[in-house]
Amino acid sequence: MIDWKTIDTVLLDMDGTLLDLHFDNHFWQHHLPRRYAELRNLPHAEAQADLAERYRAKVGTLDWYCIDYWERELQLDIAALKAEVAHLIAVHPDVVEFLNALRAHGKQVLLVTNAHRKSLDLKMAHTGLAPHFDHLITSHDVGLPKEDPPFWPALRKLHPYNPDRTLFIDDSLPVLRSARASGIANLLAIYHPDSKQPQKDVEEFTAIRGFSEITPR
Repeated sequence: MIDWKTIDTVLLDMDGTLLDLHFDNHFWQHHLPRRYAELRNLPHAEAQADLAERYRAKVGTLDWYCIDYWERELQLDIAALKAEVAHLIAVHPDVVEFLNALRAHGKQVLLVTNAHRKSLDLKMAHTGLAPHFDHLITSHDVGLPKEDPPFWPALRKLHPYNPDRTLFIDDSLPVLRSARASGIANLLAIYHPDSKQPQKDVEEFTAIRGFSEITPR
């Protein structure tokens, strides 16, 4: 699937790619609505509807991924609420072996996530993955979400890479399309971002079910 002799740089998404998206889906769809209802003394259904409307207004924007935005918007300590369910943070199978192999083969490895730095720090603390990367980059460092095509040239200015010799793996189809438009030649999607959900329709993209399929030997 991958000719590793043609790859110098590997860009990796975090949530849904390296980490099980179940944590994030559970937090935003279940835990936060429950705690929001409790703290606001609202019926659970009303809290869910209120949050769902707020989410829809921000999907695909930098605010959607921004812990500081949601803390201001909801007047809640989102970082602390995430910590309440941090035991659900989980690394997908074979990720560590894959990252070790990339290092052994001399690849530049960058974590490139839309997650806010507070979320990134929480997840790195729970997974211990940070030492496997040359750099940990959030879209908040760049000032644009990965869905926005100008994100990619801005990233290249911060951390130079050759798009023709770069592999990018992400579970988000809009993000993959944005990366493709920027000229990144090698793209892979993820069939099972959330281990508790059915296989995802990856549409026009090649995808993997696990990292053992592409680990360089």
